[in-house]
Amino acid sequence: MANWSNEELDTIGGADELEIAPLRDDGTEHGPITIWVVRHGDGLYVRSARGREGRWFNAARERHEGRVLAGGLDREVTFVELGDDGLNDAIDEAYRSKYRRYGAQYVDPIVGSGARAATLNVLPR
Repeated sequence: MANWSNEELDTIGGADELEIAPLRDDGTEHGPITIWVVRHGDGLYVRSARGREGRWFNAARERHEGRVLAGGLDREVTFVELGDDGLNDAIDEAYRSKYRRYGAQYVDPIVGSGARAATLNVLPR
């Protein structure tokens, strides 16, 4: 599996928003949907604010492939569900730190249990 370059991590991780377009079973793109993205270490992570009920999230889980656009970069990606490996706390902190200016009204749901259960690692393809 490919790795992000430092430039890509800085660009995508530093972007306020990410356009995400998971692929449907027939290979066409679902979306794009505008969501928040965070960087933790050498990884990029996204969450569904609607938890596991989110349409884009379920599309990403079905095929595990799609496209993201952020900071002028357009990349084909693979989506990997985050297991319960202890990263969620660090990802919560990344969301709180990056998006705190939006206030608890918007940040609290994305660090809540429903969104935590709908966390994807975004990897270049």
